[in-house]
Amino acid sequence: MYPRTNYEMTQVQLDKILDACKPTPVMMIGGYTGSSPQENANNAWAALGKEMGFDHMTVQPISGKGTCFFSAVPNETEEAKTERLKREADDKRTADIDRLQDEIYDREQQLNKLLAQEAP
Repeated sequence: MYPRTNYEMTQVQLDKILDACKPTPVMMIGGYTGSSPQENANNAWAALGKEMGFDHMTVQPISGKGTCFFSAVPNETEEAKTERLKREADDKRTADIDRLQDEIYDREQQLNKLLAQEAP
């Protein structure tokens, strides 16, 4: 997990977030009512997170600063993702080798027991 980072959005970006939070009149058509203000706000934060490179689900206000300031956890960079995937693949490979070696040992023990028994 990356450490929390402080961000500052522009007034235009803040206005988009605030506009997304406003209630919108909707008509229910065929059981579908459209997006709620909460869904619109979540989508606006997701778009800002993609634009600025942070996980929009980790946003927190910064106390004592203006409304344009917040903290969030940065997204994983491509380089970090490549390294993580390689490390995970190596760990899986090692675990598979260990598991197979244990299975081979167990099977060899079973085989030795059977070979040691006298045939009828």
